[in-house]
Amino acid sequence: MKDATGALPLTKYIRVTGDINAGFVEFDFAIHDPTLYVELVLPQQAFREFCATNQVVEMSEQQQAVNDAEEDKWRYGIEHDTLVGAQRYNIDHEDQH
Repeated sequence: MKDATGALPLTKYIRVTGDINAGFVEFDFAIHDPTLYVELVLPQQAFREFCATNQVVEMSEQQQAVNDAEEDKWRYGIEHDTLVGAQRYNIDHEDQH
């Protein structure tokens, strides 16, 4: 369905990254492309209003996994989707388990 301007509406995604029941909700917000997101923090009521106003969709598990892998690549310089990358990740994180 097109909007008033004749353009197709863009899907707006959220991913709650903090405690959903906390006083402030930490979340990722993306428009159209879930890999391009901003990190936001809003009070509970403002978060609910934000979600309703923007008619958000929660990111799927697959979309979240892609974002997590990209974040790890930037943070640790690794890629999980290769055998070498996965092996490096496991070696680097052995002390954290």
